Amino acid sequence: MIRRAILVLAMITAAVAGVGSPAAADSSTPGAYAVGYVDASVSASGRSFSARIYYPAATAGQNAAVAAGRFPAIAFGHGFLQSVSKYYSTMQHLASWGFVVAAPTSQGSLFPSHSAFADDLNAQLTWLVAQDTTAGSRFNAHIVTTKLGLSGHSMGGGASVLAASRNPAVTTVANLAAAETNPSAAAAAASVRVPMMLVAGQKDGTAPIASHQRPIYTGKPAPKQLRTIVGGFHCGFIDTSSAFCDSGTITRAVQLQITRRVLTDWFRYYLAGDATAYDAVWGPGATGDPQVVFEGVA
Repeated sequence: MIRRAILVLAMITAAVAGVGSPAAADSSTPGAYAVGYVDASVSASGRSFSARIYYPAATAGQNAAVAAGRFPAIAFGHGFLQSVSKYYSTMQHLASWGFVVAAPTSQGSLFPSHSAFADDLNAQLTWLVAQDTTAGSRFNAHIVTTKLGLSGHSMGGGASVLAASRNPAVTTVANLAAAETNPSAAAAAASVRVPMMLVAGQKDGTAPIASHQRPIYTGKPAPKQLRTIVGGFHCGFIDTSSAFCDSGTITRAVQLQITRRVLTDWFRYYLAGDATAYDAVWGPGATGDPQVVFEGVA
């Protein structure tokens, strides 16, 4: 009897400890894939622009062959007057985890059109979907055409919300310090039904949470999240500083590591269908994260 009780107790302890269940991967470190990149001329949906594309590769480097398999696609929008090269570490990181990440270089002038940028992001996704069945394309037979994501920073983050409101093919949105746009991203969020995560910097002095991410979050129906990086700042989402940058109470290196982790977990769960990422997205790993304040409605 005592022996049986000990056995039952051991089984319960093992279950609580998660023995026998798949362990969640550490998405703050690079994924399993080498990363390739290519500069492409994109033409789709009446839009034409150049783009930098990072992807899982057979070997690392420019114009490398794509790794075997099909991968979800993400269109990423740069911030106001920011080069897409400023987001190299984040896009490369996502590619190492099995995502094709494409960043249009359009709308980089002093007077960009937010609406046109949203259309460019959607055109980027349309182009990638078409490449999956285009003979001779680098991405032929390499895109999961039903798993499409939108992302971006600041202006590009706001544009990602506009884009999602116009594109029923989008699976999910996750952006960084999303800025209010013209037309209004906060108003557009009301018609976005897919899961959306807004990642913010607690000390953002350029697009403060109260006047930018908070109205978008409030306007967005569930499922939604607002994840605030403790001590984070607006320019902490880019790889190097630029004119008129703000500052926070954590370093850029720390903020970028947190950013890569949170974004990767979200896209692993919603685009790659990785159930082991649930805890980091909706479970105690998210709600109890000491580096990121969690708000969310499933």
